Amino acid sequence: MHMATKTEIIAVGSELLLGQIVNSNAQFISQQLAENGINVYYHTVVGDNPGRLKQAVKTAQERSNIIVFTGGLGPTKDDLTKETIASLLGRKLTTDEEALRSIEDYFVNVNRPMSENNKKQALVIEGSDILKNEHGMAPGMAIQTDGITYMLLPGPPSEMKPMFLKYGLPFFRKALGRNDKIISRVLRYFGIGESQLETDIQDLIDGQSNPTIAPLAGDGEVTLRLTARHQTEAEAVKLINDAEKAINERVGAFFYGYDQTTLAEELLRHLRQRGMTISAAESLTGGLFSDQLTAVKGTSDVFKGTIVCYTNEVKEAMLGVSKKTLEEHGAVSGQCALEMAEQIRKLTGSDIGISFTGIAGEEPVEGKKPGTVYIGLAVKGRQTETHQLLLAGSRNGIRKRTVKYGCHLAVKALTENTAE
Repeated sequence: MHMATKTEIIAVGSELLLGQIVNSNAQFISQQLAENGINVYYHTVVGDNPGRLKQAVKTAQERSNIIVFTGGLGPTKDDLTKETIASLLGRKLTTDEEALRSIEDYFVNVNRPMSENNKKQALVIEGSDILKNEHGMAPGMAIQTDGITYMLLPGPPSEMKPMFLKYGLPFFRKALGRNDKIISRVLRYFGIGESQLETDIQDLIDGQSNPTIAPLAGDGEVTLRLTARHQTEAEAVKLINDAEKAINERVGAFFYGYDQTTLAEELLRHLRQRGMTISAAESLTGGLFSDQLTAVKGTSDVFKGTIVCYTNEVKEAMLGVSKKTLEEHGAVSGQCALEMAEQIRKLTGSDIGISFTGIAGEEPVEGKKPGTVYIGLAVKGRQTETHQLLLAGSRNGIRKRTVKYGCHLAVKALTENTAE
């Protein structure tokens, strides 16, 4: 197989064109191939129609040297994909005995009769490498002919993903003579937008092929996935370390953690390191902050509790926010956030009190725009600070991002506190 790989993914299934399901298979395969340095140039989606599939394959043959198919191998689709490819390549379909045995065993196990249709699922293109299906019936297959590699994978992601990871990728790596080690690391950022982060490191993204730098956006934060390849693992790690250093020299101020961590987990980690506790007074967030913290197991040593004080009556009666503050400044104010944070800290005896008040809805409140948020932070032995945010988006999006900002500001306060 030549080194300049041009890969095309052809997803077969009318339900994809009707928008009934998302083409998540192509996304998954593209990510996996990209990490292995195999470039995907085209995504094609075609309905359950032999004529149109033939046409799509002919187009692909002219521009790609790896063609990966998903879907159209099952009993309902009449084995559309393999029959079409077999006829285009002038090859016969033969029964794969191992697949047939596992299909027969399945029907014996579930005590159901097996139809001819199910038998057809064991048919494979003559001369192909078989990719075992350990999570379903239809085996996958790979064929190398006339300078093009064809790979046929089943449509259901629950069958396709494990088959591709266990048999499909190793097939490509072997065919391409790749035996290098692949290391991946995700860097997480908060408080900087995706487009800003990309602008700041655009030349690094453009200039890198090993490691590759791929920005991924999600839910108010930005992540970068670094993937390095090298003969030795130690060298691959070094490549990633160097890239991370170059990136964080520019945007390190917004970096908060690696891989699957969350802002809530990082906050808990910093509290634990310092033997400190936190409690919260939540108006706008309605308990979402404490929900995020308690979703991580074993937080009772650092998180004391929360009061959800949605109304002014509760802010006044339970928390002890002064009536004067509420009358003069309103509930959506820095002054109210300040008192909420100080009061919850006093009431619970914790080292840090954090408060959230603001407007998530569509209508202005107290003459302030929707998306106006105040976060109060009362840290023992320090002056209480308040932060005003102006957030855009849906009601739920605003609440979620407010909680993330709260975690972010608390971590910042803790790390600055010890840096002095």
